[in-house]
Amino acid sequence: MPVLQNKKQETKHYSVLIIGGGQAGLSMSAYLKELDIDHLVFEKNTMMHSWKTQRWDSFTLVTPNWQCNLPNHPYDGDEPKGFMKREEIINYLNRFIEKVQPPIIENTSVDNVTKMENGQFLLQTSQGEFTGNQVVVASGGYVKPIIPRVAERIPKNIQQIHSNQYKNSQQLPEGGVLVVGSGQSGAQIAEDLHIDGKKVFLATGDAPRVARQYRGKDVVEWLDDMDYYKKSVDEHPLREGVRDNTNHYVTGRDGGREIDLRQFAKEGMELFGLMENYDNGQLLFRPNLTANLNTADDVYNNINSRIDAYIEKNAIDAPAVEVYEPVWEPEAERENLDLEASGITSIIWCIGFTPDFSWLNVPVFNGCGVPVHSRGVTSEPGLYFIGLPWLHTWGSGRFSGVSADAHYLSEKIQQRHSASMLDEQLSKAS
Repeated sequence: MPVLQNKKQETKHYSVLIIGGGQAGLSMSAYLKELDIDHLVFEKNTMMHSWKTQRWDSFTLVTPNWQCNLPNHPYDGDEPKGFMKREEIINYLNRFIEKVQPPIIENTSVDNVTKMENGQFLLQTSQGEFTGNQVVVASGGYVKPIIPRVAERIPKNIQQIHSNQYKNSQQLPEGGVLVVGSGQSGAQIAEDLHIDGKKVFLATGDAPRVARQYRGKDVVEWLDDMDYYKKSVDEHPLREGVRDNTNHYVTGRDGGREIDLRQFAKEGMELFGLMENYDNGQLLFRPNLTANLNTADDVYNNINSRIDAYIEKNAIDAPAVEVYEPVWEPEAERENLDLEASGITSIIWCIGFTPDFSWLNVPVFNGCGVPVHSRGVTSEPGLYFIGLPWLHTWGSGRFSGVSADAHYLSEKIQQRHSASMLDEQLSKAS
């Protein structure tokens, strides 16, 4: 089992302090252990907390299992082209924890991080003070659930939860459900409720979509063949702007399939544009449902056309081109919906999360409060980030790319650690 330290203790010093006990933090620990660099991991809850507590019952990965490749822990099951379900993911991560056995303090919040005059970092935590020569921030980019202030004005008899609280349809009262947001979580939760027979109202956004299978293979396989997942943020046409992109909606449920909101509408789900307000019993929506559906389809078709071009360029023998034809079109834009008359009794907010670095008092942020870094290395010597979306590549915040980022940062940390050890030896010698 991992080394757990939960007793309040006096200030202690480590070469490296890691903040966050998810896959990013434990990947860093795995490589630092290989390098024999002393370190300590802090986790506010328990290891892999969000994976174990903030996923719905029918949750599956949306990327194939073969993409799971944590340090010395590739996917080890029998379905590399399948999609692990929630319990399988948890078991996979538990086996990773057993391999790493990280030195960690769980149930410990890091409340303040500053840099001292001697160049070391001071961490004030719920378990006392700690100092470190270097610090890795692995708390992730999905920390604070976003619930808009308009939620405060919605009648109290309407149950409201965030996507990270959703488990299944049985936890909701009888009646219709409004799902706000059509990104990965919103689209999949809307599907889950729809399958369970709930009346679903979906407020869409500008999230793109992608095919699951195309011309004989999973689209992820095609994109991997095309080296898309090796492309760095510096090579991407949007550069750092890609970090703000909404993830494409698709699902790994029942062996994997695409999600088509138009098909849901054809089957009775009610679709709307972006939810903007609530006023005097009326839910108000932007009249952009048609635009949202068309934008999602445009991205879908664009990705498929890029695959077509790759197949043609490399003379690959593949099934014929498949052209998507919309199965449903909105008759008109609906800008309002009477909350009581609709029968809606619950709302699920699926509009994402924001990071929280309020405790990190080191000058490494831009004017928008976003950390500035190059592949996780900041301008502040000894301070690093890992696990953020597009930290370096598409896979940086996922099981597929976090290992490469952790390995890269471990080399940077080792260089600085070795220089520090040499300076210390020279100082003692003199």
